[in-house]
Amino acid sequence: MLSALQTPRTAAFPAERRRHHRMKVVLLGRYMLPNRMEYPCQTIDISPGGVHLAAPAKAKPGDRVIAYLEHLGRIEGTCVRTTMEGFAMTITATSRKREKFTAQLTWLANREELGLPEDRRHERVVPRNPRSILTMDDGLEYVVRIVDISLSGAAFSSDLDLPINASVRIGSTPARIVRRFDGGYAAEFRFPLSADLLDENLEL
Repeated sequence: MLSALQTPRTAAFPAERRRHHRMKVVLLGRYMLPNRMEYPCQTIDISPGGVHLAAPAKAKPGDRVIAYLEHLGRIEGTCVRTTMEGFAMTITATSRKREKFTAQLTWLANREELGLPEDRRHERVVPRNPRSILTMDDGLEYVVRIVDISLSGAAFSSDLDLPINASVRIGSTPARIVRRFDGGYAAEFRFPLSADLLDENLEL
């Protein structure tokens, strides 16, 4: 559970928010707003001074936000603006913590280019009940069989002819088709699942 946060509404937004180079690093996480509600999120880009989050509930400019991101841990700061996908926030940190943060971000951004291992892809589980309903944008529904599920997506078997990037719902979970494989498709969730939901009893 995220620790409680205070809600000072100070609007002293740092002018340096673009001073740091933003890196296209995609990380899953969770965040908490001043009302103490928690939500899943995913980074769009991030720098040592701020982060742009894809988020289902938007913070308001001036709101204090606490987030936990995979690989990076706890961050906190202030929302500076809302966006189509979610919101952007500053990252408050000591000089020492920011230095460490910068090194972590650089490694994450460059690991593919350097040929480093991906560390760990999100754990995948095979559901006990693999049957699910795939709903297309036009409302058509199809029965599919879930192969496995991770925090960020699911693989399912189907002989349908689906376009890549098609928006779908798997059960009640919004997603998009990202890849085809022999006998089925991989879909990426619009927002990551909560880690405490990911087990073999999960039904999307």
